[in-house]
Amino acid sequence: MPNVYIEGPSIADIEVKRTLTSEITDALEKAYGFPRQAYVVTIRENAPENVCVGGELICDRMARSGEEGS
Repeated sequence: MPNVYIEGPSIADIEVKRTLTSEITDALEKAYGFPRQAYVVTIRENAPENVCVGGELICDRMARSGEEGS
């Protein structure tokens, strides 16, 4: 069974997660042709203080650019 892992910032709205995982499942079903029940989609949420890009924590980048984040 195909597995998809999404890593990124938290998504607070459960409806957004439902839509995201459903649309990914749609794409997998179209590509592989297996029934929907064959796919596993896992969302791994990472806090901005736990991810570094280019040597800088995302929380620091967000603070520098004036964005709000947790």
